[in-house]
Amino acid sequence: MASTVQQEPVTHRKQGFIRRYIFSTDHKIIGIQYFLTGMVMAVIAGFLAMLIRLQLAWPGEKWEFLGALFPAGMEDGIMKPEFYLSLVTMHGTLMVFFVVSFALVSGFGNYLIPLQIGARDMAFPFLNMLSYWVVVPACIIMLASFLVEGGAAASGWTAYPPLSAVKEAIPGSQWGQTLWLLAMALFIVSFTMGGLNFVTTVLNLRAAGMSMRRLPLMVWTLFIAAVLGLLAFPALTAAAVMLLFDRHFDTSFFLPSGLFFGNKLLPNQGGTPLLWQHLFWFLGHPEVYVLVLPALGAAFDILPCFTRKPIFGYRITIYSLYAIGFLSMIVWGHHMFVSGMNPYVGEFFSIGTMAITVPFAVVGVNLIASLWGGTIRLTSPMLFAVGVIALVGTGGLGGIFLGNPTADIQLHDTYFVVGHFHFMIGGVTLFGIFAGTYYWFPKMFGRLMNEKLGKLHFWLTLLPFYAVFFGQHFQGLGGTPRRYYSFTKFTFLESLQGLNLFISISAFVLGAAQLIFLLNFFWSLIKGAKAEDNPWRATTLEWAVPSPPPHGNWGEKLPVVYRWPYEYSLEGAPDDYTPQTVSPEEVQVTT
Repeated sequence: MASTVQQEPVTHRKQGFIRRYIFSTDHKIIGIQYFLTGMVMAVIAGFLAMLIRLQLAWPGEKWEFLGALFPAGMEDGIMKPEFYLSLVTMHGTLMVFFVVSFALVSGFGNYLIPLQIGARDMAFPFLNMLSYWVVVPACIIMLASFLVEGGAAASGWTAYPPLSAVKEAIPGSQWGQTLWLLAMALFIVSFTMGGLNFVTTVLNLRAAGMSMRRLPLMVWTLFIAAVLGLLAFPALTAAAVMLLFDRHFDTSFFLPSGLFFGNKLLPNQGGTPLLWQHLFWFLGHPEVYVLVLPALGAAFDILPCFTRKPIFGYRITIYSLYAIGFLSMIVWGHHMFVSGMNPYVGEFFSIGTMAITVPFAVVGVNLIASLWGGTIRLTSPMLFAVGVIALVGTGGLGGIFLGNPTADIQLHDTYFVVGHFHFMIGGVTLFGIFAGTYYWFPKMFGRLMNEKLGKLHFWLTLLPFYAVFFGQHFQGLGGTPRRYYSFTKFTFLESLQGLNLFISISAFVLGAAQLIFLLNFFWSLIKGAKAEDNPWRATTLEWAVPSPPPHGNWGEKLPVVYRWPYEYSLEGAPDDYTPQTVSPEEVQVTT
């Protein structure tokens, strides 16, 4: 498909600070805004994770300074069970929707798509700005839920009824749950606007010669992620509205008859909590791939640059991404094997889940094959890209167990699920974010990050990460239930207490390692070495513009693309890399 819209020459209007850097319509500024907002939310979500592990390591311990910080949730310095549930709920919600989505999809997506396809900006710049400023109130509302009576939502990041539907269920089911739903509604509106922009921009604003078969795989993964989001998010939007009606207008979408809370019979009748589960996971499982695919795209863009050879299987990778996107929409039920579904329905979801491992395995094999025979340079971005491959393999193995009803029924709601989920949604995505940050930081800010700190950050992240979440797989095999605020009362878990403490200590090391990244990031913003326009000697279009790129990206003339994005070490070429803008007269085109 060729580019179909003629882009106007760029015009430079003088703008004040607020218009240029706050209410900006420049895709690069908006991408950085999303990225920095995601960083702030990551610090908060990471702090909540440290509180969770503190409680699990030393339940019942008094922490006076935390009691002063959270007087309602940690009265006299001892964590309350309901506060622990709020921490678990908010940590999961923030990480999935307000950290990974912001940094990896909206942040890198906004910044890179126009640059990598040769466009001046997104198709709808004002809508792009609006998408960010809709999500800022969502962040404020979500965090404000800690301050209302009863505290933040405590029904889990999946918000299953009846805990989320009945205000009297638990303290977090009061205003905290309502604010959670309102914040999620705003997030969905923002993501929908961004997704429409991504799809329209990729389809219509590509530079001359930039066919779909010449797009970098980062753009492909962001494009498919946007399509999945547009298809799947409406289900959660409808579910959130229905849940608000159940909570405030006494409807019965998700509440059956015969429910007692506090010796009181609720008047609801005719609803079913399973309806919420279907609607939530119809979004929830595609959301896994909305987040994971761009991390794989970042790895695909980074690997050839630091192996000095083309990636392996470009076209079959694209076909596999299509297959993953399609299959991800029809396997949501494997999250519900224990719900009492018809075994034949469960078999359908199980077969679909097993089928999705085929294209995913193809992508993984292509990543590994892209390393073979290369001249590998283990820079910070390359280390994290290789980490993405390792975590995809480890996390994918756990998914095979959970996609099989026979195994899943035994492992459901144990720490096996927590470990698997964190490998995929936590590990793959965060390593993708770190890889992309170290790689594109010079383009975004015109400076290089510190390599020694970057490598230290990698090893102090990878090793504790495996210690924490691989260990949780063994906890799950031992029967450790998730979301419990203490395990000391269970005699059958006594043999796992040492492992539980080891996991918490490893989690603290993992959390501390991220301070190295923050130090490196902000120090490099000010003191980092000045970067060349193309410091990595890469081939994709974003490296053809100055660092950082000017307003409008391309000056008076848009680039013309002559080749695919990964031409490295060509025979007869003057250098070991051939940018997409080099004409066939200068260097022969291979594909």
